[in-house]
Amino acid sequence: MSAAPSVNTPSSSSFDLAGWSQRHLARVEHALSRWVGEGAPAGLGEAMRYAVLDGGKRLRPLLVLAAEEAVCSGAEVEASAHAVSDGAALRAACAVELIHAYSLVHDDMPCMDNDVLRRGKPTVHVQFGEAQALLAGDALQAFAFELLTPDDGSVPDGMQAMLCRLLARAAGSAGMAGGQAIDLASVGVALTEDQLRHMHRLKTGALLQGSVMMGVACGPASAQAHEALSDYGAVMGLAFQVVDDILDVIADSATLGKTAGKDAASDKPTYVSLLGLENAQAYARELQVQAHAALARSGLADTRALAALADMVVDRTH
Repeated sequence: MSAAPSVNTPSSSSFDLAGWSQRHLARVEHALSRWVGEGAPAGLGEAMRYAVLDGGKRLRPLLVLAAEEAVCSGAEVEASAHAVSDGAALRAACAVELIHAYSLVHDDMPCMDNDVLRRGKPTVHVQFGEAQALLAGDALQAFAFELLTPDDGSVPDGMQAMLCRLLARAAGSAGMAGGQAIDLASVGVALTEDQLRHMHRLKTGALLQGSVMMGVACGPASAQAHEALSDYGAVMGLAFQVVDDILDVIADSATLGKTAGKDAASDKPTYVSLLGLENAQAYARELQVQAHAALARSGLADTRALAALADMVVDRTH
């Protein structure tokens, strides 16, 4: 009886995340530049492109692509099937970034967070006006689902449906939009840690977890891998928000590329306001450990990219 294949421990210490990210981001940026705003009338395309291109960490697309790579690692997949998985993952990566971009456009508007700085430049409503910003966000949201449903047969119908379902759930009332509604209703309200965690699992975590699961849906994932990567995505979503709350306190606007100290000024509940800075930092490290543990449970041959992304989220300075 042959020995079972060894499973790589999800350590990122020897993984070249910068090189891996550069390769994948080049594909994502090229695709977004080619697809976004094409043929949109009356300056709408320009506003859409301004909202999406040349900025941001692109964490969500990277999570999609890393998850798809992970579930395909060690699997015996024919070249044609791998091409389908790879093409679908690229479309999913771009689609989730469009949803993220649209949410930032709308969140920054005066009726929501009223922010004037995003990714180191004026927000879309400052640059193009409120009406055009609203339309740009609407168009980006719709285009995300158009990307997931090509009519050329490159993405199987069943996969299209699953990707659309995952993205819609992550972005809607059971995910990002629902979390934002709770956030707006919680200004000046003393939330418990459980209430704060629930809000952020929806507002921020759902789209990050959805990104991971969209990558999983593009490849041949076992039930074990599916469950473990779902846990990983949930922990990553929470860790990202905890670190975001920490950076809002300790970083300046130039470093963040957005207005620093906005949460405190707006009297919004955060992990720092609830737990204190040191405890919030310790919680972020605890979540980092949980993310690595989930990857170790996946049974997948290579989860180094996902492990490195978890470390990047917790260690980031902006």
